[in-house]
Amino acid sequence: MLNADLDRLRNGHPIEMPIYSYVTCGRSKETITVNPSNVIIVEGILILTNAELRKRMDIMVFVDADHDDRLMRIVQRDMLERGRSLDDVLEHYTRYVKPMHLQFIEPTKRYANIIIPQGGKNHVGIDVIAHRIRGSL
Repeated sequence: MLNADLDRLRNGHPIEMPIYSYVTCGRSKETITVNPSNVIIVEGILILTNAELRKRMDIMVFVDADHDDRLMRIVQRDMLERGRSLDDVLEHYTRYVKPMHLQFIEPTKRYANIIIPQGGKNHVGIDVIAHRIRGSL
């Protein structure tokens, strides 16, 4: 569906983008209308796993974060937004999040044109990407 939606956007047609619900772990009934644009940013932790999707991208960026930083963000998010206890968050991280990251997400770095370490704290990396985007506008 994402590949088809990107093709529609690139061909000048709007799409109805699904909204994911973390409460139900599925798509909401609501959608967001997205109109075509000169720049389309597709983001998500599994984006680079799909070969057909990678073919549609002009530039692929992997935003890297330290393992400890990721864990701290997950602990804060899951306790505040999802009502999990610290023990539940750590169990879930150890059993699912970390092994799945190592198996599915970390290997996709090899497809990236640019790897941005330190995420949003890397101002030079962000400037490089912003310059590329401005060149497409």
